[in-house]
Amino acid sequence: MNYPQIILNKGKEFSMQRKHPWVFSGAIAKKDATLQDGDLVEVNSNKNEFLGIGYYSGGGSISVRIISFEKTIIDEHFWFEKISKAWKYRQHLNILTENTNVCRLFFGEGDGVPGLILDYYAGHVVVQAHSWGVYLQKDNIVAAIKRALGDSLKSIYDKSAETLSKHFAGKTENGFLFGSGEEIIVKENGHLFKIDFINGQKTGFFIDQRDNRKLLAEYSKDKTVLNTFSYTGGFSVYAAVAGANKVHSVDVSAPAIALCDKNIELNKCKNHESFAIDTFDFLKDKKDVYDVIVLDPPAFAKSRDAKHHAVIGYKRLNTMAMKLIKANGIIFTFSCSGVVDKMLFYNTVISAALEAGRNIKVLHYLYQPADHPITPFFSEGEYLKGMVLWVE
Repeated sequence: MNYPQIILNKGKEFSMQRKHPWVFSGAIAKKDATLQDGDLVEVNSNKNEFLGIGYYSGGGSISVRIISFEKTIIDEHFWFEKISKAWKYRQHLNILTENTNVCRLFFGEGDGVPGLILDYYAGHVVVQAHSWGVYLQKDNIVAAIKRALGDSLKSIYDKSAETLSKHFAGKTENGFLFGSGEEIIVKENGHLFKIDFINGQKTGFFIDQRDNRKLLAEYSKDKTVLNTFSYTGGFSVYAAVAGANKVHSVDVSAPAIALCDKNIELNKCKNHESFAIDTFDFLKDKKDVYDVIVLDPPAFAKSRDAKHHAVIGYKRLNTMAMKLIKANGIIFTFSCSGVVDKMLFYNTVISAALEAGRNIKVLHYLYQPADHPITPFFSEGEYLKGMVLWVE
C-alpha cells in the first residue's frame, strides 16, 4: 500500500536513521497539502530514501510519530505483531506470577508505537491512545489484543478521552470495547489492590512504582511513615504490611483517599490513617513526626515551557520534607515529569538539602520498571526518576 509522502530537509534524516521515532515540523521540506491529523504517511529523505511510516499531526511541533522503520502495511496483522511481541517480552520478564497479575502491557515508544498505552489488570486491558492516529486504529488494536492474549483476556476498556488532545477528545468517549465491568482486585507482590480504571486517574493504578514500593517495605518496619500524593495508597499498603508503627496517607482527592482506605482494609492493615488534604498544607506543622516520607507528586511539568515552574515545585516540596523529617530519617523522592531529566532532578534535590540545612546521603537511585521499557534510541522514554535519601 502506498501512503502519502513527506520529504525531509537535507540532513534531517539522521535522527530517524538512528531509530528516533519523532519527526519535528521544522525538519519537513515537502508534504501533501491534503494531509489530515491521524493520516498514515511515509517519510523519505531529501534523496527520496525510505525512512519510516508514521502518523501525521498538524497541530504541534512533532509532525510525525513513526510506528515502523520498515515498509509494511499497517493492518490488523501489523498490530498483532507489535502487541504479541510486547506481551511475550513481559512474559520473559517473569513479572506475572502467582503473586503479581498486573503490569504495563505496552509502553508507547518503548514498544515501538508512540501514543499507545496498554495496562493489564488480571485479564482486563485498559487502552489509552495519546494520538488521534493511534485512536483511528482502535478496531485493529482491539482485534490484535484479543488474538495475542487469547483466553486470558476478560475485557478491554478504552480510556482515551482524557489522553487525546482537546480537539479530538470530544469525538470519543470512554467505554468497554470487549467484555464488561466488574469489581477488579489485582495482586502486586502479594498485596491486594482494588482497581477503578473507569473513574480513577490514568488507567486506575500507578504500575510504574511496583519495584519502588517493594523497596519502601524494606525501610518501613517499626517506622512512622508518611505517603504524600498517595492516590490509592500503593506505598501505604506496602509500608503497613511490612510492619510500620503508623502510616499516614495524604491526597487532595477524596475519592482517591476512599479507595486508599479500601485497599488498606483489603490487606487487613490497622496501623493507618488517611487525610484528604493538600500535601503542602498538611506538611506545615509536622516537624519531627515521621521517620520515612514518600514524595511522589504528579508531573509538575508536562511541557518544556513549564520546566522552570516544575523545578521550583520539586525544590519546595523536598525542602519542606527535609526540614520536617526526624534526624536519620529516610525520604523516597520522585519526579515523573519527562522534561525534568535525572540530572536536573538530582541538582534540584541537592539545592533543597542546602536550603533545608540538612546533610543527606543517596542510598538508591530509582527508575521505572522493565515493563516500562527504555530504548537507547529514545532516551525521552526515561520519565520516572527518584532517589532514596538518608537525612541526618
